Amino acid sequence: MITAMLERDSLDALRAALDRLEEGFRDLPASADPAPGASGIARVLDEVAGRLHDNYPYFHPLYAGQMLKPPHPVARTAYALAQWINPNNHALDGGRASSAMEKEAVAQIAGMFGWSEPAPLAHLCGGGTMANLEALWVAGRLHPGKAIAASSQAHYTHGRVAAVLGLPFEAVPCDRRGRLDPDALAARAARGGLGTVVATLGTTATGSVDPLPPILEVARRHGLRVHADAAYGGYFGLASNLAPEARQAFDRLREADSIVIDPHKHGLQPYGCGCVLFRDASVGRFYKHDSPYTYFTSGDLHLGEITLECSRAGASAVAVWATQRLLPLVRGGEFAAGLESGRAAALALDGRLRADGRFVPAFEPELDIVVWAVRAPRVSECSERARAVFAEAARRGLHLALAELPADFFALDAAGVERDAERVTCLRSVLMKPEHRAWIDRIWTILSDATDAVCARTPAPPGLTSTS
Repeated sequence: MITAMLERDSLDALRAALDRLEEGFRDLPASADPAPGASGIARVLDEVAGRLHDNYPYFHPLYAGQMLKPPHPVARTAYALAQWINPNNHALDGGRASSAMEKEAVAQIAGMFGWSEPAPLAHLCGGGTMANLEALWVAGRLHPGKAIAASSQAHYTHGRVAAVLGLPFEAVPCDRRGRLDPDALAARAARGGLGTVVATLGTTATGSVDPLPPILEVARRHGLRVHADAAYGGYFGLASNLAPEARQAFDRLREADSIVIDPHKHGLQPYGCGCVLFRDASVGRFYKHDSPYTYFTSGDLHLGEITLECSRAGASAVAVWATQRLLPLVRGGEFAAGLESGRAAALALDGRLRADGRFVPAFEPELDIVVWAVRAPRVSECSERARAVFAEAARRGLHLALAELPADFFALDAAGVERDAERVTCLRSVLMKPEHRAWIDRIWTILSDATDAVCARTPAPPGLTSTS
């Protein structure tokens, strides 16, 4: 099955591409020395394959737990091809072709957000954490000593990054849909001392999209910088099936001062590959530094001159470039269709949960993440049941995730659940693979059977019935 997922055709394409790559270096003298330990490579790789059995089947649609999406075959193959050269996209000495490909690829990502003219400052980096670090580092240079605010459901990286930068961090309350509350932000901004607000377009727990239009209004009124953490949800601006409020947020994304997006999530790339973009390219002045030996072979921009990281895998840029060459970042294209499929799967699962008395779903999903509680007499027992269903579903081949969320996110009172805790452990499903839509029936069958098995071991609250 794995070889089918990896697509044997891509291995043939890699062999042909290696022959094409070798053509450019045939004038070099032969270097016949074998690699150290070459005779043992097959033995070690066999051992590696055995060790890798200790994994969940992240590539399969029955894995719907964490944010793990297989790289596209063209990304995997382009990355492997580039590794025969192993370019470093710090200076042009170490990555001439891959640096040019990175500039083209990030320009396409910027164009997806409506940032083409004037050209923004943008580059790839090791992941969302590093990208957010750079964005907030620049924000701190522009608003020295002032606090950074993000919603209470924003990624924990913002608080850690603020601590690294020596800046105050404050969490702003959320509404009952896991989104930053603009009124709470306005009240906090009115007290002063705030420099930057982070708007999250796709929280990692629930996929909630912060209401960007009113956040922008508060920011303008109080002179705040707006950083959009779209590490998870950024590509959904291409989807045609968003609800109106989410659509409005993505349509205003171009008005943010900086944006972070992770190609290694919905962008079909291998880990780790993040991207940070600044609308005002003049912030590149904060990156200025001297290097005694790296930037002398060309007067063109070296990517190391506009990044905090030094050595960076040029193979990541090659893989992003190849993927976007094959699947352009446009509305109505094949890439966008994959995002729409994941959202359709989330809506389909959410609809079944709402029609089934065994579950108490949260708010309707905004992207492709679904969260729901397992109904029980008390909140604490809901948490126990969720953990039991999680384990039972995994035993039956369906891999979900657990999340601990505010009980207010769920209509527990209306479901007759006694509130003996303010937070509830719930089930969470990330339906980010395009094929998840076709697998909803199978996912639902396993979830339903697992829930029945768990409920059979514990008393059922009055009125709990299955519609499966």
